[in-house]
Amino acid sequence: MQPVKIYLTATCPYCIHARQLLLQRGVTGMEEIRVDLQPGERQKMMEITGRRTVPQIFIGATHVGGCDDLVALDGRGGLLPLLNS
Repeated sequence: MQPVKIYLTATCPYCIHARQLLLQRGVTGMEEIRVDLQPGERQKMMEITGRRTVPQIFIGATHVGGCDDLVALDGRGGLLPLLNS
């Protein structure tokens, strides 16, 4: 399974939903970067993605995007193949 990295905050409902969906799809041990606890990480996230909002999700080297992007990817059947590539 591909490594998963997610930039998130503790109270963001979109972050919680994205994390739950990844767990439901069998992801274990994802790297969670809390930008609310480490403000410098938000700056790094913005430099990499061009986005300020969380969550920002990476599967392997692929930037999936935010929660809506993850849900859409799953809805069209692309999440599991990406996770397992």
